[in-house]
Amino acid sequence: MGNDVKLLLRPIVKRRNVNLLLLLAVVTAGPLRAQKTAASKPLPPPGPTSDLLAPVVSPGGKSASDGSILTRRDARAITQKIPAPRGQITDREGRALAQTEVAYQVGLQYKQFEDADRDFIIRWGRTRLDSLQKLIKSPVPKTDDELYDHYRHRRWLPLLVSGQMEEKEARGLESKLGSGLVLHPVYRRYYPHGDLASHIIGYSGSVGKLTTGPINFNEPMWEESEGRAGLEKLYDSQLAGEPGMKRLIFDESGNKLLEEQVSRPRPGGALVTTLNLEWQKLAEKVLRNGCRRGAFVVVDVVTGEVLVMASRPSFDLNHFIPGISDAEFKALQEDPSQPLFGRAFQSAYPPASSFKPVIALAALNNGTVTETSLIDCPAAIQVGNHVFNNWSKTPEGEIDVRRALARSCNPWFYQVGIKVGPGVFLGLARRLGFGERSGLPLIGETPGLVPSDEWMLKNERRRILDGDTANLSIGQGSLLASPLQVAQAMAGIANGGALPRLQLISQIQDTRGRVVKVTVPERKNWLGVDPKAVEVVREGMGDVVNSGYGTGSAGVLSYTLLCGKTGTAQWGPKGKSQSLAWFAGFLPKDNPRYAFAVLYEGRPGEVVSGGRMAAPMVRNFFEPIKNDIKDIIAPPQRALVVVDESAPASAGVKGEPVEGPLRALPVEELNLEDKPLRREPASRPVRAIPVEGLNLEDKPLKPLKPEPAPRPARAIPVEDNDVRDENIGEP
Repeated sequence: MGNDVKLLLRPIVKRRNVNLLLLLAVVTAGPLRAQKTAASKPLPPPGPTSDLLAPVVSPGGKSASDGSILTRRDARAITQKIPAPRGQITDREGRALAQTEVAYQVGLQYKQFEDADRDFIIRWGRTRLDSLQKLIKSPVPKTDDELYDHYRHRRWLPLLVSGQMEEKEARGLESKLGSGLVLHPVYRRYYPHGDLASHIIGYSGSVGKLTTGPINFNEPMWEESEGRAGLEKLYDSQLAGEPGMKRLIFDESGNKLLEEQVSRPRPGGALVTTLNLEWQKLAEKVLRNGCRRGAFVVVDVVTGEVLVMASRPSFDLNHFIPGISDAEFKALQEDPSQPLFGRAFQSAYPPASSFKPVIALAALNNGTVTETSLIDCPAAIQVGNHVFNNWSKTPEGEIDVRRALARSCNPWFYQVGIKVGPGVFLGLARRLGFGERSGLPLIGETPGLVPSDEWMLKNERRRILDGDTANLSIGQGSLLASPLQVAQAMAGIANGGALPRLQLISQIQDTRGRVVKVTVPERKNWLGVDPKAVEVVREGMGDVVNSGYGTGSAGVLSYTLLCGKTGTAQWGPKGKSQSLAWFAGFLPKDNPRYAFAVLYEGRPGEVVSGGRMAAPMVRNFFEPIKNDIKDIIAPPQRALVVVDESAPASAGVKGEPVEGPLRALPVEELNLEDKPLRREPASRPVRAIPVEGLNLEDKPLKPLKPEPAPRPARAIPVEDNDVRDENIGEP
């Protein structure tokens, strides 16, 4: 095979990219004629490029260069477009999430008949279609008019009369096809992992049906495809590739005189995501085992890369290839579990107690409380005409901010939230990414909702009152966020100084593997908070999981300290009791690297809690990958000093020359009495997003615009101000 062919195929041939060389050979040589090719014999590979341009001599000895002074009514010169294979979508390691493979369709190939009438042509085609019905499950039905019209206008090209099939099935069928039936190769999209990350990847679909009338110049050899959803749609131009061109010449007897490939199709570029395939698989498995409906998101605190974004339930992307029936699509749309909806980024939920770290951070930062301040927390407090309960309906006594976070004590946050004021803690929430889209290439992402006085006046005909503030302080009321936004906020708290800009695309490569676009870590927002306040909040979130009295002990890990926050929210329309369970946080505690958010969507009437439903799913995710995590978060190893194995211990250390075998000696074994070795804790790795030392004097932070946040369109109804006396904010 020529080097140019190898170069063409290299970027797209991987795993189930079934022998794209085979397709190029078939495209060059024309459809497979079953009566001449045994199923056990492989197709011959194409010859050198020069052979592809050589004329094909007909069996009768004629060639394309033969001339004639007579009109050749049945002769044809045809130019066809060879659709290009779409480029791959991969995970961060180059493992395929979407790719192109070779498939086959059965074609009805007419001969050139002399003085054949309509009935004969229809009967000839119908006889072969009847034989095909015995060989395949679902042949494509054709009317008599379709059979006759195809012979009149397009008999030089095969009429496709079956759905697409894999190569193995096609090879088994090939020897059984009779005269007039051929196998026609096509490119089609394939998703190796079915429903994995389906809401992110999206799917492709046919641009349109093939022409049925007279043959036009540069018609496609098979139906072309385009991105219809997700990354397939948003990056369609990068994935589409460039089509090739093929030229055919037939004489008046239907003999093929010439077949040449004028230009080769060029595959589309590769789209490399930040997702980790193995972690994504594990997260979706955890969701399947842990809930009927929910979401799981994991974000890199340092770079902002999204490594996991899973939603349950999901749907198999391969059902859309080459096309999905109206009945199947309607069934997906009307499914009450809404599998087409990506809960991780398209649904807006009350964040519940996962929002409490924002209140604590705002209060510590502006001095409303200190780390030692004690606030009395009874079983309930009254604000105006409303009584606001603790989730446990028991008093907690005088507690500080750390214990308030660990116990998820509602009365502490009611009182502190009112003292801080909604303008302060909602402003911090916006800097942490609540109330706006992340900027990731996602279709249908919700902006969530962070209310303002303007929004309240427009929608509730009042400003934010103390009762509203108390409700907002425990993540209820009109405050709404997606699991992606909650994970993003946790990344900001873990980072401490800046909110990283989230990334979903690592790089884009062209056909030859050259990187044409790459994303780099950057800061989205400067938080402007006291590092000491951040440290206190981290300690409180660590106590949630590791203190023994926290509400998230079910999320404890065996190999590192995890910081988290449980939450339970009332959710759903009035009169329909439904709850949500949250667990969000980051790890490890001392030097955070990964932030996460898990959502458990309860059934109507189901009693749920973040500590019982969501926290175990986090443990079930991070424990199986502990070796990966430990390698990533481990401090760098200390240097080794080479010394003489046979010389005295001091030799070589003081600079004397040594002889004999050498060995690597850990620095802890060196005799450094004059300069004792100091064991300092491992330093925080260099942040891609600086959290200190930024020169912001020339560019002061711009105040947030007091524009009202729009109410998001909800796929699942949510009552904004459903204030009830039942337990809310339960861990």
